[in-house]
Amino acid sequence: MGQDQTKQQIEKGLHLYQSNQTEKALRVWMRVLEKSADPAGRFRVLGCLITAHAEMGRYKDMLKFAVVQIDTARELEDPDYLTESYLNLARSNEKLCEFQKTISYCKTCLNMQGTTVSLQLNGQDYEKALFFPCKAAELVNDYGKGWSLKYRAMSQYHMAVAYRKLGRLADAMDCCEESMKIALQHGDRPLQALCLLCFADIHRNRKDVQTAFPRYDSSMSIMTEIGNRLGLIQVLLGVTKCWMIQKELDKALESIEKAQELAEGLGNKLGLLKLHCLCERIYRTKGQQRELRDHVVKFHECVEEMELYCGMCGESIGEKNNQLQALPCSHFFHLKCLQANGTRGCPNCRRLSVKPGYV
Repeated sequence: MGQDQTKQQIEKGLHLYQSNQTEKALRVWMRVLEKSADPAGRFRVLGCLITAHAEMGRYKDMLKFAVVQIDTARELEDPDYLTESYLNLARSNEKLCEFQKTISYCKTCLNMQGTTVSLQLNGQDYEKALFFPCKAAELVNDYGKGWSLKYRAMSQYHMAVAYRKLGRLADAMDCCEESMKIALQHGDRPLQALCLLCFADIHRNRKDVQTAFPRYDSSMSIMTEIGNRLGLIQVLLGVTKCWMIQKELDKALESIEKAQELAEGLGNKLGLLKLHCLCERIYRTKGQQRELRDHVVKFHECVEEMELYCGMCGESIGEKNNQLQALPCSHFFHLKCLQANGTRGCPNCRRLSVKPGYV
């Protein structure tokens, strides 16, 4: 298969994939991979296979194609191809919760000239958390029907999460229902699991724990199937909060124990911080002072390790909804603290920062 035919077949697969004929698209791309003599075409089709398997939750297959793509990139002897393939390898390991390998591959990318890697911040500024998915949804609508529904589904899901945290539960439910509808149409198992988790969280916020529990169970089943251990921690956190609403504190502690085992195995410090916060509330209610002090200390240790505090006022970030802002040097602060500081620069690194950027 030559270069032109390879390109035509890749486009055919993309058309099938966007029209929700996923299995047919995969067969077309696999045929290209087997028969194409064009290395650049093989690299591109491997990228399609990596993305498709990521969206279906087939993370081990995603990793397999990412490894093949690395070999193809080396054959092409092009630094841009090699950078992209290392990023795909990092993404694959991230999905499988192999974070040390993920960091290693990201560092490899950073050492390649002209490469940038973006990082996500887990602070709490719900207005900004809502702004970005709303903007994504707006862009999807502007591009029209030809634009992939998968992007619309993800933007609607993230809007649902932000609306829920802002207490706008009706809006959250509407967005989550639309996202779930698209996820079901496309057989997107990872997104289905996230939507079920969001549905459960919405019902929990409404104090309807009897409706929340089966949705947590369904989400946990899919998370287990696709190997999303980070997602399992989030499910167990939600289940814990349901038991706390029902004042079943011993059952809440059982869920925390399961989540803590997962979080420690993954080195998930943010998950551990949330678990220590819940334990603090439980042991305060039970009046067990020794355990309470233990988890208060561990909570603050997590805050220090993750530097989740404002560099100006010293208050921890993430315990409540605050307006946050980041400077170009990547240090972040409470917006009110930055405004009080004026344009004197970053107190952490002493760089002058006239134009702050948004987190």
